[in-house]
Amino acid sequence: MSDLLLLGLIGGLTLLLLLTLLAFAGYSGLLAGVAVSAGSPPIRNVTVAYKFHTGPYNETGRLFTESCSVCPRLRSIAVYYDSPHVVPPEKCRCAVGSILSEGEESPSPEFIQLYQKFGFKVFSFPAPSHVVTATFPYTTTLSIWLAARRVHPALDAYIKERKLCAHPRLEIYQQDQIYFMCPLARQGDFYVPEMKETERKSRGPAEASDARVDDAGADTVSDGSSVSPEAGPGSREASAATPSPGASGRGWDDADTRSEHSYGESGASGSSFEELDLEGEGPLGEPRPSPESEPLGAPKWPRELSAPERGEE
Repeated sequence: MSDLLLLGLIGGLTLLLLLTLLAFAGYSGLLAGVAVSAGSPPIRNVTVAYKFHTGPYNETGRLFTESCSVCPRLRSIAVYYDSPHVVPPEKCRCAVGSILSEGEESPSPEFIQLYQKFGFKVFSFPAPSHVVTATFPYTTTLSIWLAARRVHPALDAYIKERKLCAHPRLEIYQQDQIYFMCPLARQGDFYVPEMKETERKSRGPAEASDARVDDAGADTVSDGSSVSPEAGPGSREASAATPSPGASGRGWDDADTRSEHSYGESGASGSSFEELDLEGEGPLGEPRPSPESEPLGAPKWPRELSAPERGEE
């Protein structure tokens, strides 16, 4: 009888443990739906303090921890420029830090000096007119792991299906939500100076080689051939990926779902936002303006040619 009682007690405790784990996973967002849409950005223009990182995204947890340690009450932000499914992990680039101010608010000089003291740099991002966006609950550290494996594949599928040019990929950690945002316009404005410099250096040898070829063999190029310049920041760069505040080792670079393109290349056909079903509201719950209410001459990103279309030119 004592053996049966002991086995029953062990079974009860095991069941209780499993139920606790399931409840914790559910609270962390295991059963939360992932809705991806195109519309107004979840934040306005922001000024951020950041550190630039080149290497595996699962190493960026220390940067989140460092930025949160400087001022825990500020929101964390990360900008991922490369897809870890396309770019080697050691070459993936991102910027991680804290949001110092948003909208018309000016960043505090004390915060700027404090972050600069710890080696952070200050940069401003605009509020793009339209973005691809999604949200996920941020209640526990497990939420970060779940978001990495559920939201990013959903964003990949949405962008690829509509052939959009949506990059880089931003993550904003605000209260109990993680906001994901992929700009559909002004992408180059989200490239921090270090990223622009690496792009300039990587384009330099290729452009010099193209120039030598043009000078030496211009007469041999047939009328039907064309040379397209390599895309720079703000056109078709590879983008994004994901760890989270203080969660080292939790990157979505080891997720099962694989994208066939980098996030800058996923929009090869460059569908414009007029073709999308724009949904949602603007920052702070403001209604999204209709296309008719936009001022004349409002900037729109150009349609990029797909690879077959470029070959036919």
